[in-house]
Amino acid sequence: MPDLVLDRLAKRFGANQVLKDLSLTVTDGEILTLLGPSGCGKSTTLWSIAGLHRPDSGTIRFGDRVLFDGRGVHVEPERRDFGVVFQSYAVWPHMSVADNVGYPLKLRKVGRKRRRERVMEVLELVELERFGDRYPHQLSGGQQQRVALARALAHPPHLLLLDEPFSNLDAKLRDRAREWLKALQRQIGVTTIFVTHDQHEALSMSDRIVVMEAGAVRQIGTPTEVYEHPADPFVADFVGATNLLAGTVLRSGAGPVLVQAAGIARPLQVAVPDAAPGPVALSIRPESVHVVEAGRPGSGVNELTGKVEAVSYLGDHYRYTLRADDLALTIATTRRVDATEVTVELPPDALRLLPAPESGDRSGDEPEQVRAEVPRPGATTSQETTVE
Repeated sequence: MPDLVLDRLAKRFGANQVLKDLSLTVTDGEILTLLGPSGCGKSTTLWSIAGLHRPDSGTIRFGDRVLFDGRGVHVEPERRDFGVVFQSYAVWPHMSVADNVGYPLKLRKVGRKRRRERVMEVLELVELERFGDRYPHQLSGGQQQRVALARALAHPPHLLLLDEPFSNLDAKLRDRAREWLKALQRQIGVTTIFVTHDQHEALSMSDRIVVMEAGAVRQIGTPTEVYEHPADPFVADFVGATNLLAGTVLRSGAGPVLVQAAGIARPLQVAVPDAAPGPVALSIRPESVHVVEAGRPGSGVNELTGKVEAVSYLGDHYRYTLRADDLALTIATTRRVDATEVTVELPPDALRLLPAPESGDRSGDEPEQVRAEVPRPGATTSQETTVE
């Protein structure tokens, strides 16, 4: 399949600038996740790709086919041959599972025999081959989600678009659904764009992640790149837990960069080759903070001693809040720490040097409860829904 290219997409709802010159490329066969807080524009981006929203400007291309441009081209949703699964599943309650799945084929006037064969093929693919005669109210939430996915796959889509399809499932079922969907996507090889605000979901599902805020892209990268090498304080703080410290670069050049972090008396050593003097942000993940065992000497580099203010037991690890100097530091470790005073190290190679946080408001957030345009008759997604 060809690549999908978005070039400088912009979209406004009233006074709200929801998308701001957004550009990205989705490569053939990958799972690309749009990740960000509510109102960041990720659903608007997905629905613009589907044809359910019409951007104000920019272009959308699928291979050599232009789906939208600001000069008047707008291919209708039913002519894009994309499969869409909504957050609410949008399965028709008055239709059986088989009829729900076969509806896109019926709209395309596929013969009854071939339609029945294809429905069974897809139901087997999603492990619902025994449920064709049932109705949605007779199914669990997870089964309804698979019916919606089967319907999106019935007419083999060029692109699969998923708008938070697991948000209505409980935590354990959501984990199983993620694993199942990822295996299915690898099996059929369809390019998939996945929208979520759940960081764990994005990290576990994606080939690449697009982190969005206020209608703009903050970072694009693999899950490892986004988590371990965030581009800025927003990404570091949104994707997983982190300790963010304001700081100032004191010295750069030969040896580690020295940074004076707010709340810490002694400068910290940071293992980066160079940095310009001036304000910065420092990020270190809670699991990267090293607890020095009592009675054993530490390295002496970036050591802090403080009092344990709070403890949380989370099953596979403990989370501690340590007050050191004028800093509250979050620590995650598999070891239980019974002491009230603890020494920790902030390894120089675990500290990430980031640009200082931006100032200014975020007035371009996506408005809540914006109505989607209803697809015209013949589209495979024909129910009205709302975006976050």
